[in-house]
Amino acid sequence: MPRLSDSMTEGTIVRWLKADGDAVRSGEEIVEIETDKATVGYESEFAGTLAIRAREGSTVGVGAVIAVVGNGDAAPALRAGTARVKASPLARRLASELGVELASLQGSGPGGRVVKVDVVAAAGEAPRGAAAGEAPRGASAGEAPRGADAGEAPGAAGAAAPAVAPLTRTQSLIARRMTASRDAVPEFALEVDVDMSAALAMRAELRELADPAPSLNDIIVKGAGLALRRHPRANGSFADEGFVLHDRVDVAIAVAVEGSLLTPVVRGADARSLGAISAETRRLIEDARAGRIGPADLDGATFTVSNLGMYGIDRFEGIINAPQAAILCVGAVRDRPVAVDGAVVVRPMATLTLACDHRILYGADAAAFLAEIRRFLEHPVAMAL
Repeated sequence: MPRLSDSMTEGTIVRWLKADGDAVRSGEEIVEIETDKATVGYESEFAGTLAIRAREGSTVGVGAVIAVVGNGDAAPALRAGTARVKASPLARRLASELGVELASLQGSGPGGRVVKVDVVAAAGEAPRGAAAGEAPRGASAGEAPRGADAGEAPGAAGAAAPAVAPLTRTQSLIARRMTASRDAVPEFALEVDVDMSAALAMRAELRELADPAPSLNDIIVKGAGLALRRHPRANGSFADEGFVLHDRVDVAIAVAVEGSLLTPVVRGADARSLGAISAETRRLIEDARAGRIGPADLDGATFTVSNLGMYGIDRFEGIINAPQAAILCVGAVRDRPVAVDGAVVVRPMATLTLACDHRILYGADAAAFLAEIRRFLEHPVAMAL
């Protein structure tokens, strides 16, 4: 099992692209592996005959053998199920008692882990949700549940138990990271309203010069990148030994994909031109939604921009993707009445919310950083200076 991202400790075999016993060439893609970041195709480093060791759906630690490529008889034969199956201790004990082969099960627990209900269902001893030989809670052994007629299956009017959709590795990773961030990071949030008139006017002019023109989100990423360069603590992270101040400005953009969320990274957002940022974000979004994106495009962000404005959300507070210091949350651009020089006028306004790690960003620091972003968006010509 190759290490396909810096944080990867194990991977799941999604699909073998070659069959056991097939001849493979060096550099030929042979397997799709789901990492903690994305699903990635892996190319064989050798030429020869493929002997598969880890079945599809198996979760295997980095460095463990998933296949052997050899020459002729030198290649070992297939040994199905040799990879250790992820399962809870109770599921393993029940599987042993009921004679169920764990390797044959599709786990419904986090990350595809086999849990008790999977083993019980496979054994056919009881419906999902009830352990083998276990009476429903509140009923004695051999006693029908209250409200059920004799011979009626447990549950409301014999209804089937609700289906459990197992988490993908990406969903499981998001759940762990967001929970850890909420538990460990002391957060506070600041909010500012931004007049987007100049940014919209600039985008309209750019439409005459480029097709497609940079989006408002591209302009926001550029403004955030420049502000991060001027406020290095916002581009840093907290560590026990001190503040880590990065010498690069790599801004992640939140991209919704089916059933999950990915955060591909725009490298060097402070130094790239607006056109280059626009081209890169389009590529990243297309690759993410097509399932082509790899760990190299997902690792190492120093800051995140999350935009829900296209869904009509006016304001929201995101969860910091630790160890980053902050996340910028962008709401919808809407016409609102505002006071300008003593008169009430209507302007296209957007609310920006900055969620911060209070261990590295203090109130005044965060306020100055957010004000810098606002300045760039209200005076976008300053981005060219």
